[in-house]
Amino acid sequence: MNHSLPVPDVLRSALAGLLDGLPPSATAGAVDRLISHYRGVVPTHAPVLRDRSDVAAYAAYRMPATFEAVRSALDAFRDATGTWTPATHTDIGGGTGSASWAVAEAWQDAPTPVATTVLDWAEPALAIGRELAEASGIPGLRTARWQRARIGSAIALDDADLVTVSYVLNELTPEDRRALVDAVAAAATGAVVIVEPGTPDGYARIIEARDRLIAAGLHIAAPCPHSAACPIEPGTDWCHFSARVSRSSLHRQVKGGSLAYEDEKFSYLAATRFPPEPAPARVIRRPQIRKGQVLLELCTAQEQLRRETVSKRHGTLYRAARDAEWGDSWPPHPAEPAS
Repeated sequence: MNHSLPVPDVLRSALAGLLDGLPPSATAGAVDRLISHYRGVVPTHAPVLRDRSDVAAYAAYRMPATFEAVRSALDAFRDATGTWTPATHTDIGGGTGSASWAVAEAWQDAPTPVATTVLDWAEPALAIGRELAEASGIPGLRTARWQRARIGSAIALDDADLVTVSYVLNELTPEDRRALVDAVAAAATGAVVIVEPGTPDGYARIIEARDRLIAAGLHIAAPCPHSAACPIEPGTDWCHFSARVSRSSLHRQVKGGSLAYEDEKFSYLAATRFPPEPAPARVIRRPQIRKGQVLLELCTAQEQLRRETVSKRHGTLYRAARDAEWGDSWPPHPAEPAS
């Protein structure tokens, strides 16, 4: 496969090859079961992906969206960490490797590809993840290691510069969840990135992990502008973001949709062993564009939530506000303060 193509295009092509020849009825049935699991809240004690058909359905149903969510989180993380580059990466509960694809893209220009190890307890997922990675032509994916491991309190982790945990905590019991986060904190020599569904429950799991990582001595790099307590009052709202996912005709067929895109809602956390440079503020809602002004809902470095109104009189800052997106840092560059 031509790895000079954008990574999302390479992923879509690899997924098309994966589903080629599979019976549509079997794929659709597996998708229905996976949707029910994904929307559920009861932790599972058995692998969700049972066989190749399940894994193929999962990859087509979830992999593009999960990739875009992790990709967005890594973009914010890199904004806060500058030129820092991981040499090693552990993808916990990585399944078919969505997070590993995002990591490979984020540091694709590094002199040496990031050495990735994917851990999951579903052997069919690991097998297809390896197959997709080899087909990608992307050096950092083709050299990845795929290892079976039970994800939970008994997991043994080798040290790694970067540890990612994406869409995994919701599948664990509270005890296993806390033990895993503690193990991740101990194993991560550089940074941790955790991504969960953008639901109130997903946000609650992120906040629990955030508290444990801070207690273990890590610093919050994103999305929060600080490492103090979250200013959102529990039960009143939740912090989440959105990633636009381009959908191929194959993707639309599997998911039963007609639009050329979908929006993946996610919550995330990035933390570092070293002092990061977090955003001065983060746009935590979709900007409201009014006549002659833009309203921004911000989480600020002053450990509070604030609405900021940017009007035409602010010149270049107003133009930047009109281009600002949900999840962006604010301001995008040193500028005059808005009121």
